[in-house]
Amino acid sequence: MSRLAAVFAKLEKDGRKALVPYIVAGDPEPAITVAFMHELVRQGADILEIGVPFSDPMAEGPVIQLAHERALLNKVTLTMVLELVTEFRAKDETTPVVLMGYANPIERMGYQIFADRAALAGVDGLLTVDMPPEEAEQPSKILRAAGIDNIFLLAPTSSDDRIKKIASLASGYLYCVSLNGVTGAGNLDIKAVSEKLASIKGFTNLPITVGFGIKDGVSAAALAPLCEGVVVGSALIERLVASDASLANAERAAVAASLIGEIRAAIDA
Repeated sequence: MSRLAAVFAKLEKDGRKALVPYIVAGDPEPAITVAFMHELVRQGADILEIGVPFSDPMAEGPVIQLAHERALLNKVTLTMVLELVTEFRAKDETTPVVLMGYANPIERMGYQIFADRAALAGVDGLLTVDMPPEEAEQPSKILRAAGIDNIFLLAPTSSDDRIKKIASLASGYLYCVSLNGVTGAGNLDIKAVSEKLASIKGFTNLPITVGFGIKDGVSAAALAPLCEGVVVGSALIERLVASDASLANAERAAVAASLIGEIRAAIDA
């Protein structure tokens, strides 16, 4: 059983929902990333989504766009991201790690090379924001052979035909975008999300996580009963960037990751 499958199975047995923080590798500096990952787990994260820096992160709002820019200024590459995952795995062999990014860096490396290196590093899943299902069959086969789940985004506007196609290719879980717009946007419509999730669940038994509008315990607790997990990104990155840069990396990570502790308590309640 994969790490992702094991986590979702345990959460279901315990009657709990997955908490999935998203951070950008190397932001605000590479030295803090692994410490931040470990602290997020200590605060209650079940799965870690790690952004691979890219020059044109089209689905992202301003907070995450700036995080990508800072990481690129730090010269963080896909190879470096895999090295950070390897370092994380030295102390944590159980928490699933999903890389989230765009096709260009992976295509430049080559899917087979990426899959081999990612599996060796301890990556559990890949979510490629700009990978349409029409082009995903061969990459999915390569990833599957390496034991890596290929995870897809579903938009509020996704048709039933598109949901069915994506569900046939996906593994691990599906990521449902909660609203029209970019990451960090507000104005969650809980009723609309509920209706969309009901439609998606008609095509798949995979766990479904929801993200793009979750900022705090209140919004997370409102969505958690509707799905198998909630994703928090922009608000977490904002807290990290606002933390005191003079603190040691572990201390700064603890300050930022306290948001995950707050959200964990809210959805468990």
